[in-house]
Amino acid sequence: MAKLVFSMSQSLDGYVDHLKLGPPPQAAFRHFVEHMRGLAGCIYGRGLYEIMRYWDDDLPGWDADDHEFAQAWRRTPKWVVSRTLQSVGPNATLVADDVEAAIRALKAGMAGELEVGGPVLAQNLTGLIDEYRLGQRQPVLRRCPAAAPSGGQRSHCRGSHPADLRAGMKRKRQHDQHEDCLCRFT
Repeated sequence: MAKLVFSMSQSLDGYVDHLKLGPPPQAAFRHFVEHMRGLAGCIYGRGLYEIMRYWDDDLPGWDADDHEFAQAWRRTPKWVVSRTLQSVGPNATLVADDVEAAIRALKAGMAGELEVGGPVLAQNLTGLIDEYRLGQRQPVLRRCPAAAPSGGQRSHCRGSHPADLRAGMKRKRQHDQHEDCLCRFT
């Protein structure tokens, strides 16, 4: 059985806007290259998938790390949850109907780690997600979608181990023990 992990970078005030946050610091980017290589697959909401399609085609000006990440991303199977997209790119499967059943089947039929990306998608899959990994970045954004599901009980989250610290980021983890256990970073 695969492990579903919601992984997202957020601002210090708990919001997500990838265009305003910009790319991660170089030291953190290396971490993401290695992380992508180790995934069994990625489950994206429409918005994040459209941003990540940036990696579908090589662009002039990319450095070696950019090419390495793009190669890992292209090799990784992707499932895109959307009711508005009509098609998705290479190595991606569109999930438009009965999302919960589709994700349950993926989780049951695969091994390894499946990354869940996108705050709206995560809010709809809280009962299926096994772990939350939220990276904090310096800006304060306000008025953007929250990274973690809101409402419900506040769960116990632990700060990152010093080995988890990356330049400009700090990771927090939360393990869901119960379906109604929500992680909210405020």
